[in-house]
Amino acid sequence: MVIENCLGQRYIGCAMKDGIVTVNGTPGNALGAYLDGGIIEVNGNAQDAVGDTMNDGKIIIHGNAGDALGYAMRGGEIFVRGNAGYRTGIHMKEYKDKKPVIIIGGRVGSFLGEYLAGGLIVVLGIDSENFNNSDGVPVGNFTGTGMHGGKIFIRTSKELANLPAQVIENIASKEDMEEIKQHISEFCRCFKIDIDMVMKDKFYVLKPNAKNPYKQLYTAN
Repeated sequence: MVIENCLGQRYIGCAMKDGIVTVNGTPGNALGAYLDGGIIEVNGNAQDAVGDTMNDGKIIIHGNAGDALGYAMRGGEIFVRGNAGYRTGIHMKEYKDKKPVIIIGGRVGSFLGEYLAGGLIVVLGIDSENFNNSDGVPVGNFTGTGMHGGKIFIRTSKELANLPAQVIENIASKEDMEEIKQHISEFCRCFKIDIDMVMKDKFYVLKPNAKNPYKQLYTAN
């Protein structure tokens, strides 16, 4: 199915189990909400809540995406060639063989991976060092706040600062990079990007602090 001249229509592809939808234009909120196996490709930008509670399938956006991308996402893949807004990947989770993946080609706003419980988020920061912000880092403030599962990968030569206590930051190892290489390869194929150009640079990986940052919330035995 091809949707031409899309201009803000909401709920496109909700709960779709199979098939392919191509959207030419700008879909409205909740594109691919509860998606369960289909493929949605957007030749343009998308608005808020793309892939809300998505279970399976793939969403490919050739422009930018709004806030709350992949909210409570449980499976499948979301690829955004450009930038994304606030609270990307909030409440993402994984279970058994279900492992959701979000890859952002540009930069994202604040609260990336807030309360992350599982899955992979990758921010490639392509051209972000030329972006008109104070430090060129491709993520906003409060990255990984409340994170207790999953991993966040950030491609940048800059130092990450002001990370919350729930997060442990390391330079990604060879083993870490192997975990995301297949997904980045598919992302680069979709958008005709040179994967060698992307993979040669430094990535940070953020993981949850295993020392249980929430222990102060519970009564001691």
